[in-house]
Amino acid sequence: MTRRPISTYRLQIRSGFDLDAAAAVTGYLSDLGVDWAYLSPLLKASDGSDHGYDVVDSTLVDPARGGREGLDRFAAAARAAGLGILIDIVPNHMGVAVPAQNPWWWDVLTFGRESRYAAAFDIDWDFGSGKVRLPILGGTVDEALEDVEVVLQQSQQTGPGEAQPSPGVVKYFDHVLPLAPGSVPSGVDLTDPAVIRDVLDGQHWELLFWRREAAELNYRRFFAVTTLAGVRVETPWVFDESHAEVLRWVREGLADGLRVDHPDGLLDPGGYLARLADATGGAYVLVEKILEHGEDLPAWWETDGTTGYDALAEFDRLLIDPAGEGVLNELDAVVRPSGPRDYSDVIHDTKRMIADTIQGAEIARLVRELPDLGAAPESEAGGAGFTRLDPAVARDALAELLTCFPVYRSYLPAGREQLDRAAAEASDRRPDLAAAIASLVPVLADPAHAVARRFQQTTGPVMAKGVEDTAFYRYNRLGSLTEVGGDPSVFALTVDDFHLAQSRRQAQWPAAMTTLSTHDTKRGEDVRARLDVLSEIPERWADLLADLRAGSTSGHAGFDDLLYQAAIGAWPITRERLHAYAEKASREAAEATGWWDPDAAFEERMHATIDAIFDDAQLNRRLTAFVNEIALAGWSNALSAKLLQLTGPGVPDVYQGSELWETSLVDPDNRREVDFDLRRRMLSAIDSAPAGEQLPSIDASGAAKLLVTSRALRLRRDRPDLFTRYTPMSVVGEASAHAVAFDRGGTLTVATRLPVGLASRGGWGETVLLRHGGPTRDALTGRRFTDSMIPLTELLGTYPVALLVSDEPDSEAGADS
Repeated sequence: MTRRPISTYRLQIRSGFDLDAAAAVTGYLSDLGVDWAYLSPLLKASDGSDHGYDVVDSTLVDPARGGREGLDRFAAAARAAGLGILIDIVPNHMGVAVPAQNPWWWDVLTFGRESRYAAAFDIDWDFGSGKVRLPILGGTVDEALEDVEVVLQQSQQTGPGEAQPSPGVVKYFDHVLPLAPGSVPSGVDLTDPAVIRDVLDGQHWELLFWRREAAELNYRRFFAVTTLAGVRVETPWVFDESHAEVLRWVREGLADGLRVDHPDGLLDPGGYLARLADATGGAYVLVEKILEHGEDLPAWWETDGTTGYDALAEFDRLLIDPAGEGVLNELDAVVRPSGPRDYSDVIHDTKRMIADTIQGAEIARLVRELPDLGAAPESEAGGAGFTRLDPAVARDALAELLTCFPVYRSYLPAGREQLDRAAAEASDRRPDLAAAIASLVPVLADPAHAVARRFQQTTGPVMAKGVEDTAFYRYNRLGSLTEVGGDPSVFALTVDDFHLAQSRRQAQWPAAMTTLSTHDTKRGEDVRARLDVLSEIPERWADLLADLRAGSTSGHAGFDDLLYQAAIGAWPITRERLHAYAEKASREAAEATGWWDPDAAFEERMHATIDAIFDDAQLNRRLTAFVNEIALAGWSNALSAKLLQLTGPGVPDVYQGSELWETSLVDPDNRREVDFDLRRRMLSAIDSAPAGEQLPSIDASGAAKLLVTSRALRLRRDRPDLFTRYTPMSVVGEASAHAVAFDRGGTLTVATRLPVGLASRGGWGETVLLRHGGPTRDALTGRRFTDSMIPLTELLGTYPVALLVSDEPDSEAGADS
């Protein structure tokens, strides 16, 4: 039987926190109540990689992360602590930033099409010169010759059947590339530019000006990252060799489950998962799959579910006041008066920008793979029959279809309706392309066509880069809405809608992960919880934003909105962290500045605004006073979100450190070092406090969140029989709209929502929770109740959340109600 986790705790493994460091915290994780440890990628990655998603050698556990022996030691420590192990794997791509570090890529560059590994990478060998294109030059080849050095190695003997080794390397600044065997004539002057040019022409790789990568690259990448080359894992031997070490982990009991990164990049995600299930004997497998609002995970996939971005969106929106939408829309129109306000138009523009720029090479490859297509009938003047699609028209039509595609991808033959929907919108927006689109759709809908399969691999990058990495930095009416996996046009969820979503998860994907923070989230969970408060006081926020902008502005009102929300949500934050966030956010937005061509004047104003937040006494006082004004409401939201996630359907994940307040911004800010010693001491203090002593206060220390996290995790781990169903519970009374409650089969969760409005109305009043009578205990406070109607003013008098467990009365634990 497949072993599945009850909860997980994500650890980011890197050189600064390696597997031995992870082993040292397994006891703490067990004390916290965690069931499984969840590790970031472990295979050998590029030197200095802080995330591990740029694997360069799939046969090794990364020595910088502890190596094979480190994994053995971690697994032993985890087992001793009673923990299962979930490990992140990366089947879609490999790191090629430093070719010499990747044996497969080095071999391809050395031997070209004759390399055994030529078929392992998704390279279009027939495009252009038939070489791997490497966009690393600062100008043209001729301009770069003076910086190119050819270095020969001493002759090497080869045995029978062995490939001839590379005679040497080419060096261009920090880049080192292999020479093809026989590509350097003997006796030539390797300092002569003409000779160097001839040597370069004789290689299996071709150097390009770096700005040409977007349009002329000839290998598939991860999104737009040229240093991550797509792998053809659908090829059986590539799967076998790239997964041999991973499968050893499962076979030898070093891993109980796997988290699959970016399955949408694969040619056939469903086929891959079936092969993985067969190879692992049906081990627990999750997929990092982003579902658009209303989209379902393919039911035929052999997986236990997603990594939980869909759940994250539900928790966030339950805590947002729908009444604030109108005012925030008006504010957004004020700060962005010239831009499109309908979200569908915003993402159309950003996705089309991506299709026309950094995804140009991918679309050009689609055009090359198109069969001869008939287009609209010729005019009477041109005679009968059909014309052929002009490549420029085909490219334009494909770009528009990709732009209008409503989800990350389809999985033909399923998902044809998504292509039809995209075609309808594309034809409506671009009537001039309607005939071309009509010609393309039958081909793109047929999985027998290679271009249809590749089109499905391309919709995801356009969506990810256009929406998450661009539109989310532009559409700023409420920052907590622009989170990975969320649809910012969906402003809030009602309590009934929330219950419906949780009931569906319990029925359909009970072992899927749920999350509030990850290494990919744009803002930590408690940043979003504080920003949710703005939906309750939108007029107050609009006035404050105007005051803040009067004190200091970047000159771009929309970006000021984003920046000040980030500062307020993450406050207190260091100057350095906010500067780093602003640079990334502004360049991702690609409005006032960008990655390729930064606008120095704008960025100077932007950084000056950040400095003013810290150095201008009046500005700092205004911002700090507002944070203090909303902090308690933000903490209320944070505790509610945490308890709802930890006790709701699915497998809750706790991102490293988020058992205390998680106020990180976008990566790499969310991969900062976690002080586990502090957390261990705080947990010990909470656990050792005598019964009846004062409980942790809700304050900046985060101790209250640690209490909620530990009690919920322990209860789920120790009493899984109390979490077997999902039943919405009734709260009645004048403040009932401010509560959400559900029964999980023996435990009953109650959480506060919209705390500012609750305080404004004077509290809970006569509002009560209706439940079955009998003794019950709040696992958070120890208070006991017996009545079937529990007043929320009593139940939620200490914390904005409660976790009720059926129990026998104990006079020493607290007063009955």
